[in-house]
Amino acid sequence: MDDPVIRFARWLEEAEATERNDPNACALATVAREGDGALRPDVRMVLMKGFDARGFVFYTNLGSAKGRQLGDVAEAALCFHWKSLRRQVRLQGPVALVEDAEADGYFATRPRASQLSAWASAQSEPLDSRATFEARLGEMAARFPGEVPRPPFWSGFRMAPRWIEFWEDREGRQHHRERYARGDDGWTRGLLYP
Repeated sequence: MDDPVIRFARWLEEAEATERNDPNACALATVAREGDGALRPDVRMVLMKGFDARGFVFYTNLGSAKGRQLGDVAEAALCFHWKSLRRQVRLQGPVALVEDAEADGYFATRPRASQLSAWASAQSEPLDSRATFEARLGEMAARFPGEVPRPPFWSGFRMAPRWIEFWEDREGRQHHRERYARGDDGWTRGLLYP
């Protein structure tokens, strides 16, 4: 039986050849715990920046809505959709912060403008005007004239999927769905009705 992570790698490689923008983009669903104690879903697009047998990695400001939500409820779901291929991959599982060295290594590869933006943005917080953000960017550029270190409030999360579903569009809504579930002895694969 094939490994779902290897299968995902093949599908992503095909998407990189056909998807014009960001084939690594995926919807990230989290759970928001509201002030009244209610749990409410929240979703947004993120860029997956790495994956291996341990899981799928994305980065964010830890004080952002998603960062706070994942800190509160360490569970998430991801959905990759490649319209040109008529495919999607869904995953669900627990998340944990990546090691500092891994986050530092990735942050160092980002363009300088993106590094400065990570420092300047109070992500998800209200902003009175674009000029305020641009002024903060200027302050960060002056603060870090050379190398820009990773902010202590910015890191990555790794999702270790409990299951991974591969979905392929078929004529007449007779889609092909395969789900891999992770157990103590590795992955098992089964089919799902369309």
